[in-house]
Parts: sequence; structure tokens; C-alpha cells
Amino acid sequence: MTPYSDPVRILTEAESWDRLREQELGRLVTRVGDTIDIFPVNYALSAEGILFRTAPGTKLFELTVNADVLFEVDRHTDTEAWSVIVRGHATALERGVDVERAEMAKLRPWIPTLKRVFVRIVPTSVSGRAFARDAEPDRDGPQMY
Repeated sequence: MTPYSDPVRILTEAESWDRLREQELGRLVTRVGDTIDIFPVNYALSAEGILFRTAPGTKLFELTVNADVLFEVDRHTDTEAWSVIVRGHATALERGVDVERAEMAKLRPWIPTLKRVFVRIVPTSVSGRAFARDAEPDRDGPQMY
């Protein structure tokens, strides 16, 4: 990387989905009134969107009040990083056929707790960025204007 190259690259939607397929832990962001919460969740992709499991509690309650959510996944190494943001609507699956289809994703809780509710995030937009990681540029060297 040169001092003038851009270390940030916008990912295409397809590249963003490819990155989501590589991981299994993300962050769900909910909003109810002035309260914004963030929850780590393990997830799986389905043809309809993103699936995760939960139990009755704050997360599920907040989704029933406001289904609009953000979902974020990222990863980094010493030389590169990326971040993908999914905007969408989250709903608990209630129909038997939807739950049966979700069961096929083999999504299991990471901790030994019962999480019987499947939630699907149906995306309205997907965006991502990839970053080249390197040393900070010389602050006193030539500047690009």
C-alpha cells in the first residue's frame, strides 16, 4: 500500500453475503424508543435471510415492539479486516413450516440454554467494507489535499 492508496474498499452485495457465510457470530442491534441495545448472537443464513435462536426475554420483547434491526458481522487479521451491516426486519417464526425449515439450518445455541424461538431477519439492505491494515501514515510526511 502506498501513502496515497485508499485502505477502504466498498464490498459488493455478493461479497458482503460471502463474508456473512464465513462467520457464525454477529451482533443484533435493536431500538425501542430512545433505548438502543446490542446482543451477540450466533446465526445461520437461509434463503430468506438470517436466522438466530433466542428465548423469551429482552431481545425477543424488543423485536415485538420494533422489528427494524441492524445486524453486524466483522472479522480482522493483522493485514485486513471487513465489516458487513444488514438492515432489516426481524420476526419470530410461528408457522410450523417456517420453524421446520429453520430447524434444517442446524443452528444450535452456543451455551447450554433452551432457545426455542427462531427469529428471521429479512434484509432490506446489505452493505460492507473491507480494510487494508497497515502502519499509521507518517503524520509529518507529505499530505494529500
